[in-house]
Amino acid sequence: MIITYPNNLLRQKSTAIKTDEFSSPKIKKLIADMRHSIKEAGGVGLAAVQIGILKRIILVEIGEEINVYINPKITKRSLKKIAIEEGCLSVPGKNGYVKRSQKITIKALNEKGDVVKMNLEDIPAIIFQHEVDHLDGILFIDKIVNE
Repeated sequence: MIITYPNNLLRQKSTAIKTDEFSSPKIKKLIADMRHSIKEAGGVGLAAVQIGILKRIILVEIGEEINVYINPKITKRSLKKIAIEEGCLSVPGKNGYVKRSQKITIKALNEKGDVVKMNLEDIPAIIFQHEVDHLDGILFIDKIVNE
């Protein structure tokens, strides 16, 4: 079940997954629960905190695939920003324009614990930034700009 604003959990910072946790049944179940939740809700991104778990795991739809990113970091951001209308499964019924970097470089771990480095741009970059914000207790409604 996806938790919604103003639940205070959404304002808390998530903790990193430790190396010895990767193969734990608890983390595997969390990822499975997140996959189920994003499919059920029809979302394009989801952070573990949105299902009540303060761990640094996000799911992001890129193309037709839902990818898992563990301990994600944005290592580079373009100076060029774009603003698109965003919504959020945890803030139902609210949309708004948010300025975010058009291109980002990311580093994370996949489900197996392998390092993943990618360049993302446009919609996938926006989704990734939105989900990483969740891990730091930031909601898109904090960043809405007048367009």
